[in-house]
Amino acid sequence: MADPSSYRPKPGQIPDSPGVYKFRDDHRRVIYVGKAKSLRPRLSSYFQDLANLHPRTRTMVTTAASVEWTVVSTEVEALQLEYSWIKEYDPRFNVKYRDDKSYPYLAVTLNEEFPRVQVMRGAKKKGVRYFGPYGHAWAIRETVDLMLRVFPVRTCSAGVFKNAERTGRPCLLGYIGKCSAPCVGRVTPDEHRELAEEFCDFMAGRTGAYIRRLERRMTDAAEEMEYERAGRLRDDIGALRRAMEKSAVVLADATDADLIAVAEDELEAAVQIFHVRGGRVRGQRGWVTDKVEEVDTAGLVEDALQQLYGEESGDSVPKEVLVPALPEDQVATDALSQWLSERRGSQVSLRVPQRGDKKDLMATVGRNAQQSLVLHKTKRASDLTTRSRALEEIAQALGLDSVPLRIECFDISHLQGDDVVASMVVFEDGLARKSEYRRFQIKGFEGQDDVRSMHEVIGRRFKRYLAEKERTGEWTEENEGSTAPGENGENGENGQNADDAADDTTGQIPAAPGENGHAGPFGPSSLKEDDGRPKRFAYPPQLVVVDGGQPQVAAAKRAMDELGIDDVAVCGLAKRLEEVWLPDDDDPVVLPRSSEGLYLLQRVRDEAHRFAITYQRAKRAKRIRTSPLDDVPGLGETRKQALIKHFGSVKKLRQATIEQICEVPGLGRKTAESVAVALAGTAPAAPAVNTATGEIMEDDGGSTHD
Repeated sequence: MADPSSYRPKPGQIPDSPGVYKFRDDHRRVIYVGKAKSLRPRLSSYFQDLANLHPRTRTMVTTAASVEWTVVSTEVEALQLEYSWIKEYDPRFNVKYRDDKSYPYLAVTLNEEFPRVQVMRGAKKKGVRYFGPYGHAWAIRETVDLMLRVFPVRTCSAGVFKNAERTGRPCLLGYIGKCSAPCVGRVTPDEHRELAEEFCDFMAGRTGAYIRRLERRMTDAAEEMEYERAGRLRDDIGALRRAMEKSAVVLADATDADLIAVAEDELEAAVQIFHVRGGRVRGQRGWVTDKVEEVDTAGLVEDALQQLYGEESGDSVPKEVLVPALPEDQVATDALSQWLSERRGSQVSLRVPQRGDKKDLMATVGRNAQQSLVLHKTKRASDLTTRSRALEEIAQALGLDSVPLRIECFDISHLQGDDVVASMVVFEDGLARKSEYRRFQIKGFEGQDDVRSMHEVIGRRFKRYLAEKERTGEWTEENEGSTAPGENGENGENGQNADDAADDTTGQIPAAPGENGHAGPFGPSSLKEDDGRPKRFAYPPQLVVVDGGQPQVAAAKRAMDELGIDDVAVCGLAKRLEEVWLPDDDDPVVLPRSSEGLYLLQRVRDEAHRFAITYQRAKRAKRIRTSPLDDVPGLGETRKQALIKHFGSVKKLRQATIEQICEVPGLGRKTAESVAVALAGTAPAAPAVNTATGEIMEDDGGSTHD
């Protein structure tokens, strides 16, 4: 536990101006981001007597090892920068709302030539109009089915659309009048787009005028004795009314608003949002969060607004946002309102409803939030208890001083000695942390040797950890006698192989934001070198689990001993009898089959195996798909395909002369010579044999890229 006085800024060093500040732990990881209209009093409040601090604030300041800040001009800039940093660094002590599911939206792909109506989840795409979110996908499909009678917009996938274009026959919806069949030219692209825009207008709440227009057309048709057309219009109006009935009228017809309510206790908070468009509830969503910082209702509302509208713009931000509480400081409220107005592009009203229908509806949203919090606590109680018991059982069985909050598991995978790879998966607090997963290629030797592979992977993982300690100044004299990072042919952090750093969720680390000269007391260079993002291999686990028995455990322990790592526990889980092996013990630790600790170790081991075998299969598939043409410098995918298309197969291309290769469009003589040299230097593959007939099959170029 750190002493906050050890990193407290000197008197007069903190500026008395708006800004955003970051607390970092001893690994230089950002653990908290905050903003203030005046940095000096806000930061000074963290360094008072610990007994006077809120318990969660006390935990944060004792976990931190440094603090720095960035000065901005206005509170709106502070709000924007705070949101950017929270999204980028994911600090552990900030409020983070988490959805318990991915909400479906009704989407209209206006970015396509023929817009399509469909159900979409996940991140929003540019050029797509969204309505919702909805509680269930079936609710969207029922609404769309009713509205397609009036607005026969395309709903088919790209494959179905292209097939209909090719055959000249529409799908079933085209025959029954629920699609205007643009695939076969029944309507022009402009006519179909007009239909899609009318669909969007109706979903956006402009319903009354459209229905009145249909009623006039129905009356005119009846007066002209066109009874069949009048009957169709009557049925269309009925379908639209049934679609509208699915969302009840709650406010005045022209009201576009979002209502946000909060239910909270000392530990957690639940947020519920009702999306009202055209006076009707068009969608609902909810979040739950742990209150890891001292925050009041207004602070929870501010965090919810940032998460809800941080990536939105235009009409996605409503004209009116109703909340249960606002900051006491009017300047902070004005900054929030201005930020929302900038997101929308016009004025947004942010207020607490005081009377009437809006206050009544806010009470309904509040009841939903309270119910959501109760339900969440009911679900989570057993889950938290089970995970805690599992970690305690593991600590007791392995003789650890404390429960292993971070567990890393390693597994080796290969196919008969080929494409040997390894995986590293990470579990924190008993839950998988996929952003920390890593994968390795075995580079030290060829062939199959799981024990030697495990020794190499563990050594490389902890060399990276020691390299990070040395880079951040944590290298101590005790470490100098051990093997230094980067020795014995291993690369340090700056020279690592791409496969070592690869994982299933993260990519290259970009430059840190906020490097505009407004650095804190550590200067701009500190921000550039330590940007607070999770570093590769930077944080040590409390427990290393290897997939295997005594030999693999001994190899892992030997690799760590060679590096001087003596504060990380090691164990192995053997598949045969699910025995837990410890270094230097001749007998395994046998956990009961009903043990939650054994179940957690099995989950960790199985996840490592899944991740390793997925990587191994991907590498093998990539190797099988390779072609001799891949090694020709300057030969791209387009010209490779042109060569195969011209000659029919790699075998026939290998037999061609340079002059014949030059006949391929786009290939010069120099490239043709390179192709001939590359194919001459590779032996032709063994002929394929049809096992049913014994016939030798001709090479058709199937081993090349498609």
